[in-house]
Amino acid sequence: MACPGGCVGGGGQPIKDGCELAVERGEELWRLDRESEIRYSHENPDVIGLYEEYFGKPLSERSHHLLHTDHSKWEVEVK
Repeated sequence: MACPGGCVGGGGQPIKDGCELAVERGEELWRLDRESEIRYSHENPDVIGLYEEYFGKPLSERSHHLLHTDHSKWEVEVK
C-alpha cells in the first residue's frame, strides 16, 4: 500500500471509458472496514490459526521467509 492511494489506485484496477473510480473504491473500502467485526490482522482467527499451526510465531524464520519481501526481482523457474 505504499503507492499513492494504495492498491485502490494502483495498477490492475478497472478503468471504464477513461473514468477513474479510485475515490469511490476507497470510500467503499473504508465503509467495509468500519463495519467489519475483525479490523486487525492479529485478531483474525484464520491468521491466528496459521501462526499456531504453521508459522509458529510472528517473526519466526518460516514466517519471515514466506511473508516478507525485499522488493527485488524474483527469479522464476520456467518449466
